[in-house]
Amino acid sequence: MQTLSLAIRLVVLCALLWLAVIDVRSRRLPTKIVLAIGALFFADALLSGMSADDVLAHLLLALGVFLVCAALFAARMLGGGDAKLASVIFLWAGLGLSLPALTLISVIGTLVSLVSLATRKMNPSQRSHPMRALAMFSGARGVPYGVALALGGGVVIVLPALLPLLSTR
Repeated sequence: MQTLSLAIRLVVLCALLWLAVIDVRSRRLPTKIVLAIGALFFADALLSGMSADDVLAHLLLALGVFLVCAALFAARMLGGGDAKLASVIFLWAGLGLSLPALTLISVIGTLVSLVSLATRKMNPSQRSHPMRALAMFSGARGVPYGVALALGGGVVIVLPALLPLLSTR
């Protein structure tokens, strides 16, 4: 069961990394991918034998995060895709990993914001490939906060399944 849980979480990590790429390129986070990541939580919970009370606690946390993010969206401080993705990340994290998730996402988000601020005047049609890639982070189009959610959330989702396998070797 541990190996299957790790496999599910690695699929989630791949989907999160793909979302990060999409967010950098288009500043969009497709709802279908976000919902698929959320659905995989329930598959993982079922396979790992998570109790109904624990699933409910994860759902309530995700709902709370969604309500806070919806208020930030209404105030134009956060994108709608970011609000949905944050909810799904915290659905996976649960209360036990919510603080590490928040910390990682915040630190990575600060770095992404600083890069976006530093590149805000760069033109994405730069001739050199590294400069063009960096210009895609330009804050002129908004901050791709999905990158921070994907990277920080991916770590918090995968590590709990990976560490027990690594410690037994």
